[in-house]
Amino acid sequence: MNNNLLYDIALTQLFMVGPRTARTLTEHLGSAEAVFKESAEVLRTIGGVGAYISDDGYRQEALRRATEEIEFITKNKIKAIPWGSDDYPTKLAQCGDAPQILYQYGNCDLNTQKFVAIVGTRNATKYGRDLTNELVRTLATSNPDTVIISGLAYGIDIAAHKAALEYGLPTIGVVAHGLDRIYPHVHRQYASQMIQSGGAIITEYLSKTNPDPQNFVQRNRIVAGMSDVVVIVESAIKGGSLITANIANDYNRDVMAFPGRIGDKTSEGCNKLIRQHKAEIITSAEDLINLMGWNAPQKNAVQQTLFNNLTPEQQSVVDLLKTGPQHINVISTNLDLSIQKTSALLTEMVFDELIDQLPGDVYTLKLRIEN
Repeated sequence: MNNNLLYDIALTQLFMVGPRTARTLTEHLGSAEAVFKESAEVLRTIGGVGAYISDDGYRQEALRRATEEIEFITKNKIKAIPWGSDDYPTKLAQCGDAPQILYQYGNCDLNTQKFVAIVGTRNATKYGRDLTNELVRTLATSNPDTVIISGLAYGIDIAAHKAALEYGLPTIGVVAHGLDRIYPHVHRQYASQMIQSGGAIITEYLSKTNPDPQNFVQRNRIVAGMSDVVVIVESAIKGGSLITANIANDYNRDVMAFPGRIGDKTSEGCNKLIRQHKAEIITSAEDLINLMGWNAPQKNAVQQTLFNNLTPEQQSVVDLLKTGPQHINVISTNLDLSIQKTSALLTEMVFDELIDQLPGDVYTLKLRIEN
């Protein structure tokens, strides 16, 4: 058992000890372990929380719960990422109230690529779903190193995850409960696909934690903190999306919103953010790309279109990739080949420098840069 991890997890189970207090304690005492091994007399001298953490029985119960959690994450191949570790999301670590520990199921690298959060109402309209789909589709074509983040909830959240799966972008779902469940239950199939496609499900909560209302507000700060930009697609005048937008503003993250028709309940929140200058107005993915400075290099960039001596299968891959980057599953379906045969074919083409492999099993035509 990793003792450091044991004490880090146990620290999150102490009453009145949130992320800020946890870091204050470890700085004051030298480590999380010291919180559990220091004498009650010393702990009582710590202002604010001393009376709570000095009770030995209370500390032992926190250690017991942490031991139980380590058994759970080990059995289920879940990664625990303490604040301050190399694997902790760098952007999130910059936020003062960043979780003391993140639990991650899936292999998505949390410190590379571009991270775009897409959030909105749970009562999404066709307008909102179409906007989400087109936003993700364009990002997949123009910026295939993008990761889509959302909350796995009904409405815009799940529309964003599903679009990312369709267009071959890795996608991360930040949930408001432990990883022994998926809420809502009907999204379990999408969570599984997200993990299999190079994404992840992450949380700050231990197993057996219910999706209680207050947890969703806490969850929103992770969505905002991990992102380069937060996009609000549709939102009522009140709701979790506006909370996420306000948190993102506090974190100095870029916030963008699609406007809606005056009087539409599902657009009142977006229009309010734009009116109050808390979000940049966008009407397309191109607006987002330009505002973020993510324009794909065009000067001196020439896409290689002349391929000699291609087999019929290789030519089919080239023709498909001319329409934009594609996930291996899409290529396999279009070629009517098994995943195994498709993988072997694509690997050969990568070695022959005909195509490039991107994160998340996405492939694109090879770019030749001419000076």
